Amino acid sequence: MAAIPPISGFSPIQPITAAPAATATDPASGAQFGNALTQGIDALQKTQSTADNLATQASTGSLQDITSYMIASQEAAIATQLTTAVRDKAVSAFTSIMNMQM
Repeated sequence: MAAIPPISGFSPIQPITAAPAATATDPASGAQFGNALTQGIDALQKTQSTADNLATQASTGSLQDITSYMIASQEAAIATQLTTAVRDKAVSAFTSIMNMQM
């Protein structure tokens, strides 16, 4: 019985860096928030694009390591779920603010 070869080829996970805190009196805080959202959406698009490219390679038989596709696919799914959760919370917060009595 042959030994199972070790898993190789994993790239280290890049940590998510926090955006600098904006104060309520900072007029540029809206621009910083918009930039943070844009960067998040761009990162999600890149993750999904990578997963799509690896899926194409896997379906054509040109992918050597199927685990890279499985990892990229799960990363894309988790990133999409996180983005959806953040969007839902933002919509809920906006709705709460709009329903406040003046």
